[in-house]
Amino acid sequence: MNRILLAEDDNDMRRFLARALNNAGYDVVSFDNGKSAYERLREEPFTLLLTDIVMPEMDGIELARRATELDPDLKIMFITGFAAVALNPDSQAPKDAKVLSKPFHLKDLVREVEKMLAAA
Repeated sequence: MNRILLAEDDNDMRRFLARALNNAGYDVVSFDNGKSAYERLREEPFTLLLTDIVMPEMDGIELARRATELDPDLKIMFITGFAAVALNPDSQAPKDAKVLSKPFHLKDLVREVEKMLAAA
């Protein structure tokens, strides 16, 4: 089963995303900050990291960089209201990362996740 690690500091958004992905058949483990999510990544493998960019303690780009150092095959998807930040070449975000800009429909999220995981 594809396992998704979700890092999103907005409690309501995190619950909605986790529920939508669970309903689509994915095993989702969620955290409200990048630091906790990174600690979990160090303990067990995941197929996809779904992370907000702007978060306390460790932002999503730093989380993604560190995560791909642990597992170069980990797929990365950013969810953000600040797409320009993720797309900035100076951000050092992983090159193959997908960016989904807020607001988005949950169906769009599930479709994008399915596409990324099908390409594995």
